[in-house]
Amino acid sequence: MPLCSYQTAKKFLFLLNPENAHGVINFCLRITEKVPFLQKIIAKMYRVSDASLAQNIFGKTFENPVGLGAGFDKNSDHIEAMKALGFGFTEVGTITPLPQDGNPKPRLFRLIEDRSIQNAMGFNNKGMEHTANILAKYKNSIFPIGVNIGKNKITSEAAALSDYEKLIKKLGIFGDYMVINISSPNTPGLRNLQNEEFITSLFKMAKKLTKKPILLKIAPDMSNDEAVNLCKIAISAGASGIIATNTTIDYSLTPNAKDFGGISGELLKVKSRNLFKAIGKEFYGKTLLISVGGIDSAKEAYERIKDGATLIQVYSMLIFEGPALITNINKGLIELLKADGYTNISQAIGANCKK
Repeated sequence: MPLCSYQTAKKFLFLLNPENAHGVINFCLRITEKVPFLQKIIAKMYRVSDASLAQNIFGKTFENPVGLGAGFDKNSDHIEAMKALGFGFTEVGTITPLPQDGNPKPRLFRLIEDRSIQNAMGFNNKGMEHTANILAKYKNSIFPIGVNIGKNKITSEAAALSDYEKLIKKLGIFGDYMVINISSPNTPGLRNLQNEEFITSLFKMAKKLTKKPILLKIAPDMSNDEAVNLCKIAISAGASGIIATNTTIDYSLTPNAKDFGGISGELLKVKSRNLFKAIGKEFYGKTLLISVGGIDSAKEAYERIKDGATLIQVYSMLIFEGPALITNINKGLIELLKADGYTNISQAIGANCKK
């Protein structure tokens, strides 16, 4: 809601069913996509440009380290709008080979007291052919784009590798990096693929099909040792980085939780932060790390960066804070870097790991 206070708009949006509210936001963003002049106005409001935040990653300039997490722009409809809103990069998807409607409604819930979201969307998207047609327009984009991929619900675990093969063949020429999503809790059996045999086969196959960096996104619901071992397997097999973490199915975090779907937002913060800290300790300097999960401030983002994150992502906290969150994180990071005597964010990455 770029032309009025988001906190004012939120009062209206929160009167709506969460998925309907999401539809309203999508409608506003679609208008933004079609009106370059509107994009310029929004960019003046939200974009933060400072040399201290810029990094060259995967041969591309990331103006700042704050990206949109996968799950919002499922069909690559809002790439220009995300740039205008001040993100340093965006991640589209999750995309499946065939279009699918996702799980039955209701499947999206606000946990308002907990400043969290619970979703059981189930990879609802228009499929890889639709996405390929859109991403083809962005092959020369200077704005970094990640492509998040997952198997169709109807695809068995035994046939899952084939789905990822199709996706990489079709979409591997687009975007600046790809993300293997086998950590969503909303596709039956998907998390079962977080095992050594499948991950090894998947990344070895993927590296033969595309030269694009391919990252693994992991779930938060495992021990630190399990997560580290899983990441080691992926990196050994060819993964170019790790994204931690996806949503949690730890329903003990709040009495307000449903007994299905994944929880994100404030409730995920500590679990995600702690798991990422263990991953950063093990893999900082060895591969690219992206932290996501409950990041709601510059301070929180900075801690993840000092724990080894080159980039961070936000999504659910945008629902509560609005696009000003992006601006506030970036402005806050500039001040935090200055306070610690750093001239560029790259100097802060992994600072806690060096102690």
